[in-house]
Amino acid sequence: MATIALDSVSGEPANRVHLDTRHHPIARFAFFGVIAAGLVYAGVSIVADTRGVGESLALGVFAFLGLALVIALAFEFVNGFHDTANAVATVIYTRSMTPAIAVVWSGAFNFLGVMVSTGAVAYSIITLLPVELILNIGSAAGFAMIFALLLAAVLWNVATWYVGIPNSSSHTLIGSILGVGLANQLIAAGSKTGTSGVDWGQAEKVLSALLFSPFLGFVAALILMFAVRVVSKRTKNQVMLQAPKAREDRPPFLVRCLLIFTCTAVSFAHGGNDGQKGMGLIMLILIGCAPTAYALNRTMPASETAGFVLTANKAARVFSAHGDGTDILANRARSVLSDSLQKRNVEDPKVYAALGQVSRELATEVSQYGSLAKVPAEATRNLRNDMYLVLDTSRMVTHADDTATRFTASDLQSIESYQASLEKGTRYIPVWVKVTVAIALGLGTMVGWKRIVVTVGERIGKTDFTYGMGASAELVAASTILLAERYGMPVSTTHILTSGVAGASVGQGAGLQKRTLRNIGLAWILTLPAAMILSGGLYWLLLALVRAFHLG
Repeated sequence: MATIALDSVSGEPANRVHLDTRHHPIARFAFFGVIAAGLVYAGVSIVADTRGVGESLALGVFAFLGLALVIALAFEFVNGFHDTANAVATVIYTRSMTPAIAVVWSGAFNFLGVMVSTGAVAYSIITLLPVELILNIGSAAGFAMIFALLLAAVLWNVATWYVGIPNSSSHTLIGSILGVGLANQLIAAGSKTGTSGVDWGQAEKVLSALLFSPFLGFVAALILMFAVRVVSKRTKNQVMLQAPKAREDRPPFLVRCLLIFTCTAVSFAHGGNDGQKGMGLIMLILIGCAPTAYALNRTMPASETAGFVLTANKAARVFSAHGDGTDILANRARSVLSDSLQKRNVEDPKVYAALGQVSRELATEVSQYGSLAKVPAEATRNLRNDMYLVLDTSRMVTHADDTATRFTASDLQSIESYQASLEKGTRYIPVWVKVTVAIALGLGTMVGWKRIVVTVGERIGKTDFTYGMGASAELVAASTILLAERYGMPVSTTHILTSGVAGASVGQGAGLQKRTLRNIGLAWILTLPAAMILSGGLYWLLLALVRAFHLG
């Protein structure tokens, strides 16, 4: 049986690193200074954006917006020290970096990952929310939902961090979203079913990625570690199969470079994927509180207006041709699309007629205004809702089972070009949102990481953390996360990396600590229902308070 090596001087396990969490007073001052600067930057940016479009925020609305943003950023901060601790565990336990340098290094690359992200993951999660929330985000019920899911996510993340369990922030957030969606539908007057409040097609897609990725991480890391063993045996170079034998040991230079590279890659990938979740929630908050400034992408150049109008008219003709001549009133078209999204049904010819009707109106309106930047305040919310309805309904149409037989290749190209224009007009992330999320995630990496690091470094495998195990687990984790971001899929850094560590431990020929794996497994299983129940209960409570005090 493999055993953990003991330090020759202290008699303690050689791989048990002294995790010094003390900070110099200047570092602490700088830490809180960056937080304050980030919040001030966000506040100044909001004031500038709203004034730039002639929208003035009342003091109460600004305070409410500030509270919501602080909670959203708190989620990303907790996400930083909860999830990214996985990235630094390998370099800390292989002595490639000291803990103090490792967490700062990881935080910096989390920051960069957020800044270069596309926003695709952010909106893949937002589409899990009920249609009525997206369309009426500024309502009291909409804000109750946002606060409920944010508070539930933060509370569950902090609870699992406190006991040292590498829980998934992605699972937590998605469970919270599903919880408020179900609660909303159950509470809504006249609802006939509790399941139509959730887009189960999108939920299945998102949950499949979360479920499949840990198994991929385990198997890939096991195979990679096994390959390392074979190569090491043939070349008679056992360095990748070794672990530090004493507290002062460091890996050979090239091995150390490899391990630092894999830590960097995981940190960068984590920022690019997980950072987007907070961005999406912040955009919902901004759209609800300051729709004139944030509901539409007013940074789109006026030169792109003609292209938008052209694609909208082309797509409108395609949709109307499949409406079977159905005549639909303009004021009825939007309710048809909304019902279609709620029921996930595009079989009715009225849906195609409605898509054509609303698309023609969008082309006319945008053409009259000249650009999205010139859309007046009173028309902003309705225009944005129309674009949202058409975009998401048209995506259901193009993903239906009969899409290939219903549309020609030319038709599909026209619809996809139109979808790209709609997406560019509604789904964007201001630079200041990226910066503040990046700061929250990066700073979160630098505190509170010790509990999770100890679990990953000491309590998964039965043997010391070897160089090959660290490199295999992190290389697989970084590759999987970057691939998921490429396709706009949210995945869990925690699940992938801990599964990778377990797979690498098996590939090394070591055993696994059953107690820790059982606890991690329980957290994986319980997170989704626990977050759903917590967020659903909070939503019910907040909505009851809103109604009791006649707030909306």
